[in-house]
Amino acid sequence: MKHQISHTLKLCLMALATLLPLACVNEDPFDNTPEGNFEALWKIIDEHYCFLDYKQKAIGLHWEEVYGRYKKRISPTMTNAQLQEVLTDMLSELRDGHVNLYTSADVSRYWSWFEDYPRNWTQQLRDHYLGTDYKIAAGIKYRILDDNVGLLVYESFGSAVGEGNLDDVMHYLRSCQGLIIDVRGNTGGTLTYAERLSQRLTNERLLVGYSQYKTGKGHNDFSAPRAEYLEPSEGVRWQKGVVVLQNRECYSACNIFIRNAHACERVTTLGDCSGGGSGMPFSSELPNGWSVRFSASPSLDKDMQHIEFGIEPDIPCQLDSADVSRGRDTLIEEARKLLKELHAH
Repeated sequence: MKHQISHTLKLCLMALATLLPLACVNEDPFDNTPEGNFEALWKIIDEHYCFLDYKQKAIGLHWEEVYGRYKKRISPTMTNAQLQEVLTDMLSELRDGHVNLYTSADVSRYWSWFEDYPRNWTQQLRDHYLGTDYKIAAGIKYRILDDNVGLLVYESFGSAVGEGNLDDVMHYLRSCQGLIIDVRGNTGGTLTYAERLSQRLTNERLLVGYSQYKTGKGHNDFSAPRAEYLEPSEGVRWQKGVVVLQNRECYSACNIFIRNAHACERVTTLGDCSGGGSGMPFSSELPNGWSVRFSASPSLDKDMQHIEFGIEPDIPCQLDSADVSRGRDTLIEEARKLLKELHAH
């Protein structure tokens, strides 16, 4: 293994929505030593991570102070496993599920964004409501409940769904008095599929948020905010009430879906705060060949507020243990009540 390399920072957009050209920024060389890899990682985050200023204000994160604390744990004789532990702990200070350190032995990750909160759903309860005769359209499961309310479950935006699939789903559910879209436990995936579903919920072009990208190495070096609009689908669109069920595991592309749905007139969101994850991930490489993924381009809501730490629901609702013991999903039942009230008016 080389002891010294000329390090080139490679910023590669992870494909969440569209493919962009590879951007490369030349950096000063770092030695392939524990100290050199530590310095390289700290500098990558310092110059290219997009939430340092925001998280300093929101959670009191001071990246320079982090440097001092973790530099003390670096030793020239430490093993790769020990180095990875220190670097992982340092990255965890960012509290970002989009930040990962990849080695040949492991992938370091931060999961406390959902592990420290109630799940607010169970697979067993969901399966109970779906039954065994539900329909499947690509990544979507759906059925009509016995009170004529449609239930649509999208477990991961990593599962593809086409425009034809959505046309068929909307057409099948057209006679229902309302629609429940359950995305609890959906940790994200491909932004295209999240946008396709949300485009079925509006008849007009809506401002849903803004995006920015880094223009320099300073913590506040960003482009002017670029408006993002939700365009109505050219296919079959839902014209009645919708309740979107969300929980802390709704992350990344699912967080963007909730942002979009929240802007739609006929949509009510119900559950607890989503998990967040509003930064578009990029990747870079350390001198020893390890790669690091991190958030480099922030997404904002229509009021230009950060959604990195999640989006609050219109109606807070928690899974009740007494309901669970009776085989009832509190959130689904509350959604059914709400849709019946909306339909009656």
